[in-house]
Amino acid sequence: MKQLTLQGMLPCSLNDVFFIAEISMKMKRLLFPAACLLLTSCLAPADRQKKEEPQKQEAAVTPTFPYPEIPAVLEQTDERNKYVLTHYWNRFDFSDSLLINDKEVSEQGVANYLALLAQENIPDNWKTESIDHFCTKMEQHGYARSKFMNWMEKYLYHPDSPFYNEPLYSIYLQRMLDSRVLDEAGKSSLEFQLKLLERNLPGAKAENFVYYLPDGSRATLDKTYVKGEFLLLVFYDPDCPNCHKTLKEMAADRKLSGKVAAGELTVLVVYTEGDEDIWRNSLADMPGEWLIGNDRQMVTENALYDLRAMPSLYLLDKHKTVILKDAPYGAVKKNLGIR
Repeated sequence: MKQLTLQGMLPCSLNDVFFIAEISMKMKRLLFPAACLLLTSCLAPADRQKKEEPQKQEAAVTPTFPYPEIPAVLEQTDERNKYVLTHYWNRFDFSDSLLINDKEVSEQGVANYLALLAQENIPDNWKTESIDHFCTKMEQHGYARSKFMNWMEKYLYHPDSPFYNEPLYSIYLQRMLDSRVLDEAGKSSLEFQLKLLERNLPGAKAENFVYYLPDGSRATLDKTYVKGEFLLLVFYDPDCPNCHKTLKEMAADRKLSGKVAAGELTVLVVYTEGDEDIWRNSLADMPGEWLIGNDRQMVTENALYDLRAMPSLYLLDKHKTVILKDAPYGAVKKNLGIR
């Protein structure tokens, strides 16, 4: 896939959040009053006069994310986990544009939040409830809504993001489509994204489409004969450097070639960008055992597959049921037993 740089915010673990939340609150309760008492009792008269000039004496305070304070009565791990996810955004001021513009607080807060939601031990209903609380607070403020919606798309929906997570993004999209604040124009792009996410899911039948072979003959995915148990469907663009790299790796993979030669696997590579000359010039680089097609932009024009990054690899069984959706070549090899 095309590599785009995401200024990645490093996530923290749920235990880190517990530690930060509890220690920071204890520091506020215990150290701050003691420090005030100590400074007040030790100041000389001249110092007290200086103290009355806060603009000269007060050190700049670096904002930090206001993690929730976990009630001491919650001792069970599950209770504490759920409390953090439910109340994660309670103390964040979505009306404060200066706070939102401080990425070390707001965007880092999003990164940590998504890392917590993505943990394997978090039930789906907790995720749904947590995202609902987040959206309810965020959507009420126009500037915050714009910034946080961009971050949610950037981190959860961009294929090159370390937080890329279609199931979580689907929960978020469904919640925002139910928003009473977001207008119809704002919902239209979210609805389009959700439809793409819901297509070609593992376990579902792959969307059918027409493609044309180099000799001009017409074919469809549904009618493509599959030798063996698997069909590796690859959407590509020869002008995409990462497509060239991945296809070159596939062509040089002797174990992949061996499976194709043995009739255990069929490879179908489909050009999606519509320039006949570019497609035909790329044919010489393709192994003769592969099926090579040109869909004449049918897939993109009808939004049949989500091709946000190329190449896009789908592993199907012989009945065209999706096994892997938009997977890296390494995951495909692992599933095929190629080491």
